[in-house]
Amino acid sequence: MASSSLSSSSLSSLRKSLAIANSTPNSNFPSISVPNFQQKTLPQTLTTNRKHLTHSSTNSTAVPTVSPPRSLKSRLKNGETLYGIFLLTFSPTLAEIAGLAGYDFAVVDMEHGHGGISDALPCLHALAATNTAAVLRIPESSTAWAKKALDLGPQGIMFPMIESPKSARKAVSYCRFPPNGVRGSAHTIVRASDYGIDEGYLSNFEEELLVMCQVESEEGVKKIDEIAAVEGVDCVQMGPLDLSASMGYLWDPGHKKVKEALRGAEKAVLKGKSAYLSGFVMPHDPATELRRRGYHMVSGAADVGLFRSAAVEDVRRFKASLVDDDDAGKESVVVAEEKYWSE
Repeated sequence: MASSSLSSSSLSSLRKSLAIANSTPNSNFPSISVPNFQQKTLPQTLTTNRKHLTHSSTNSTAVPTVSPPRSLKSRLKNGETLYGIFLLTFSPTLAEIAGLAGYDFAVVDMEHGHGGISDALPCLHALAATNTAAVLRIPESSTAWAKKALDLGPQGIMFPMIESPKSARKAVSYCRFPPNGVRGSAHTIVRASDYGIDEGYLSNFEEELLVMCQVESEEGVKKIDEIAAVEGVDCVQMGPLDLSASMGYLWDPGHKKVKEALRGAEKAVLKGKSAYLSGFVMPHDPATELRRRGYHMVSGAADVGLFRSAAVEDVRRFKASLVDDDDAGKESVVVAEEKYWSE
């Protein structure tokens, strides 16, 4: 009957093979072929400066270093105009479609969307799979919301209703660890640091994180030059709807006085040259106009709005076709009857 244990000679050979493998990790083994991914197909989890991805070796067959795509922040510094979408449905499928469609960034909106942190996470997973930068808009400017949002690892964070340089400085402090800020630290286990795998997270997260302050009230517009000048504020996001409401023109964001206030605020930000302009497309203010006026981040649509418009138009076309079919049917009956009686 055959023995289930290895013979002494087999054990000796196995130990010898393991010793050789451990002492020469690259020799005697085939090299790994790494596909030549295009920038858009590389998962977002590889897009930051991950030390654990860098494989240095004198062996010519070593795995090559992955070149990370540029972050939103670096693209803005390069003078690019970025086009994005707002996601309010918290649907990972729609987030994935948005990424595959080619948007430069997607804002997962926890201020006006129904979802919170747990709902946002699947959307970030979907966007990461398409290598699309995610920005989280939090419901309010507070240290608790900022901490939970930043731990998810978005490329950007948007603070709503910033009305003074003081509130802007507080927002920046929520994004930085002590002694430079008040952000709670769990960097060894959260998604932002690849659950602690990214050993370089603490040394580069400030360089990669885009801090966006939303100015959307008459009071905020008055102090927008001071807000934009706050150290750490990377981008000023204009809020035309809330601005018009604060000025008494809720139903008329295209009112002359609202436009004047908005144009003055834009010029103040651009004059300071310390923060970028970000804004929404409006029916009276298309993307081409925003770009012409100096905006470097333009959001052209929301997932809810796109689906609403497509659904309404789809139903309209169908009902119009029924009317057309009825009219065509009546005409054909009349023609048939006339022909019958004429015979």
